[in-house]
Amino acid sequence: GRPLVTWKVASTLDGRIATHRGDSQWITGENARSLAHGLRANHDAVMAGVGTVLADDPTLNCRLPGLSARSPIRIVLDGRLHLPLTSQLVMTADSLPTWIVTLRGNDTRRHEAYTDCGVEVIEVGGTSEGSIDLQEALQRLGGLGITRLLVEGGSRVTAAFLRAGLIDRIAWFRAPRLIGGDGVPAAAAIGVDLLFDTPAFIRSGVAEAGSDLLETYTRRP
Repeated sequence: GRPLVTWKVASTLDGRIATHRGDSQWITGENARSLAHGLRANHDAVMAGVGTVLADDPTLNCRLPGLSARSPIRIVLDGRLHLPLTSQLVMTADSLPTWIVTLRGNDTRRHEAYTDCGVEVIEVGGTSEGSIDLQEALQRLGGLGITRLLVEGGSRVTAAFLRAGLIDRIAWFRAPRLIGGDGVPAAAAIGVDLLFDTPAFIRSGVAEAGSDLLETYTRRP
């Protein structure tokens, strides 16, 4: 009843997605970015957390020649409706479907402002920590016809998906450079104490993407 979830990440060799100042464009090269846009074209929806959207103001569409019509539904995880009405996602919602998954009980005026801009707001319950219940969110997305979801982070959203056991596949673009321990990790803390408890995956492929590598993984049964 939920979509198959693929986590897409572009990182350095040491698993960093940005410097400590947040600089991340561009870690990987043009070939890798083209493959990443191809992934978007092959998924029903692409998801990012509001922190990533606030930092990068992305469009999350497919920008490959001839495939713009295959752009996925853009989904933002935004528990408290912080997404600016002036963001590119909201301003292009009339031409490219844009959804916000948020917690129930937010300001109805804010909700209505997004709706007036063409954004669909999906309200779900929260966890005991006050974050979005991802299980419920994915069930709602599945009910709306989403069968393949591409999660593009950031690190906190990725960690939440890992903790919930909801990542089925990984597409990891790895650039031949290093940032070091003060960089932003691909996934934030997930609270694992023992190696036995770590989420485990099986590598299903490796491909060159210019000077970068694309490694693909599936979740270990």
